[in-house]
Amino acid sequence: MNTSKNNKWLELIIVLAAPFLSVIDVFIINIAIPTIKKEIHATDGEMQFVIAGYLLGYAAFLITGGRAGDHFGRKKVFFWGMLAFTVASCLCGLSQSAWQLNVTRFFQGLSASFMVPQTIAFIQVLFTDTKERAKAFGLYGITLGTAAAIGQVLGGYLSDTHWIIEGWRLVFFINLPIGIITLWATHKYVTETPKHESTKFDYTGIVILTFALFSLIYPLIQGRESGWPLWSFGLLALSFILFVIFIYNQKKKLGRNGNPLIDVRLFTIKDFNIGLTAVLFHFMLHTAYLLLSAVYLQNGLGISALDSGLYFIAPGILFIVSSVMASRLIVKYGKRVLQVGVVILFVAFYLQMTLWKPGASSGLIIVLMAVWGFGNGLVLPSLLNVALKNVPSQYAGGAAGIYSTFQQTASALGVSVIGGVFFYFSKESWQTAYHFGIIGILICVVMVGVMLQLLPESESVKKRRQKVIKV
Repeated sequence: MNTSKNNKWLELIIVLAAPFLSVIDVFIINIAIPTIKKEIHATDGEMQFVIAGYLLGYAAFLITGGRAGDHFGRKKVFFWGMLAFTVASCLCGLSQSAWQLNVTRFFQGLSASFMVPQTIAFIQVLFTDTKERAKAFGLYGITLGTAAAIGQVLGGYLSDTHWIIEGWRLVFFINLPIGIITLWATHKYVTETPKHESTKFDYTGIVILTFALFSLIYPLIQGRESGWPLWSFGLLALSFILFVIFIYNQKKKLGRNGNPLIDVRLFTIKDFNIGLTAVLFHFMLHTAYLLLSAVYLQNGLGISALDSGLYFIAPGILFIVSSVMASRLIVKYGKRVLQVGVVILFVAFYLQMTLWKPGASSGLIIVLMAVWGFGNGLVLPSLLNVALKNVPSQYAGGAAGIYSTFQQTASALGVSVIGGVFFYFSKESWQTAYHFGIIGILICVVMVGVMLQLLPESESVKKRRQKVIKV
């Protein structure tokens, strides 16, 4: 692939639009949730599914999206994924009911699962030099952090805006100009990558996994809101059966070299399973907290949507700072860096639960959110490294795919389970709701700490400690 030095950085900037938009659309919606609920007369459960449905579509097709780039060419899949995402965003903005919004959000997440994996693939193809690749992945990380901060602020600003159309619709329509510019730039400047047409797709695996995830997430949200009718327990039982069938299906295909969706042999690696469990609990608490805090700041503490969004700037900045610190410190101190982050998170959440009451000062809110952002930066970005560090190199690609799918699924579970607890107690009071929601988050924090304690330390860190002890 012949790409000049200047062009490949331009190509990187163009394809970074995919993770930028996909992350913005997770964060921008949190602040806008109270406004959207009021405007389209939705229930709490329907609002939960606005977030969970997006994550569900993302999780179910993420691995397939990566394989599609290998098979059809990464530029082509990126282009059509971006086009589908832009169209789905507009359909979200045009929705007249919660049902329409939930369906279009699912397809928005699905389209994101095809465009985002191409960005990582482009980085690996365009930047073969180790230093350049490190810079490229650094820009990728900065893009994610920037998108998160911008998403919160934009969500607040647009929700409080009243133009020709309702402000909340602009939360989705803002993707239109970015999408059009990206599509034009992709067509003009991005070069196609080599195709590997031998790549096969696991269609039955995709279908089974999608229905299994839906059967798990939907009853957790709508079942609670409907008073846990019989159908909700039936769907939960069905999800368990479907997951068993999925694993059996994947083992069978692996046995006959049928290119399964996931390599189930990875689940025989103890450290990988422990790492995935840590990922499960951390992303459950992370995504749930984004929802709970955004709703509580507005409904519980009476803060405007715009001001609520501005409160997320400080933790966004400290998240980036501590992420950079963690990437350097983890080489020397290993998992202890993440364990310090877990302690900071526990303290931040506990203090929020006890001190965030009506009349709380803006200074107190900003400080405690900043502490959360700093602690989160020590944990979240490094979880991938910790979870995959003992995975054999020949399984690296498959492990990364499972990690990403698990991450999105955990996020959907956090919104469903912890968000469900939060909205259940909101009938009593928003302060009570936040109190019990944070208790759920604290339980997840403790579980992350336990999993990190169970993970063995890397050999390089052990040797460094032994040298220090000898000295």
